[in-house]
Amino acid sequence: MANRLRDLREDADLNQTQVAKHLGMSQTGYSKYETGENDIPTQVLIKLAQLYKTSIDYILGVSDQKTPYKK
Repeated sequence: MANRLRDLREDADLNQTQVAKHLGMSQTGYSKYETGENDIPTQVLIKLAQLYKTSIDYILGVSDQKTPYKK
């Protein structure tokens, strides 16, 4: 999961500070998600999936399908 977060962020040409600001948190706190040091709360997962226009399953490594599921 940590590698996917970093890859998604880099593919979007964002740095950790920009993503952390979008999430309303510190860069250090966000960095701990990318390194796998801290688990990501559900609400943060939702915001990340929306930011990157992907599915939560993709972020978590459950699926290799990047596109979000249809409602």
